[in-house]
Amino acid sequence: MIRVEPQPEPAEFDTRVRQRGRAWLQERGWLRAQPLPAGKSGDLPDYWRKCLTDLHSRYDGICAYLCVYIERVTGGATVDHFIAKSPRPDLAYEWSNYRLACSIMNSRKRDYSKVMDPFTIHDGWFRLELVSGSIYPSPDLEGRQQEQVAYTIERLGLDDAGNRELRARHFQDFLEGEYTAAFLRKRSPFVYQEALREGYLE
Repeated sequence: MIRVEPQPEPAEFDTRVRQRGRAWLQERGWLRAQPLPAGKSGDLPDYWRKCLTDLHSRYDGICAYLCVYIERVTGGATVDHFIAKSPRPDLAYEWSNYRLACSIMNSRKRDYSKVMDPFTIHDGWFRLELVSGSIYPSPDLEGRQQEQVAYTIERLGLDDAGNRELRARHFQDFLEGEYTAAFLRKRSPFVYQEALREGYLE
């Protein structure tokens, strides 16, 4: 993972998402900073889907957790509620609570609150072994931060075989000239950042 800079909400977000969502919650007495009644999180209307195109555009199509480009045509882009809907329904329709995520990362994160927020981490906290694609906590981190990074890697499966292979392939394609540095940066910015740190890029 790398730091993601929060982007401003689209002009139409308030009317298309926030106002409709908050009105729906208000009607049911759920517009509060308290958990939803048990089993009710699935009842919330998914007005947030109306901002998915904008979310994809504002964040350059990059999954906030896996740090690779998500092709919209595959249907793999989703709106992740960083703070889950069940404990905080009042944030369900807030742009600031949304992270662009590929579907597999969103399903793995679910409502686990200890996963680190891409908006608040620092670049360099997560490191890559570029040839193998393996991800690991920076050895420069202190104990607590290192534990949080390790937990996030484990919870999201960021170091599973498929993700290692994907990152290693992106780096190899760059080394072999299949990817330019500019394309690598757009397609796989975490690999790009680590290749820069390791001196493969000027």
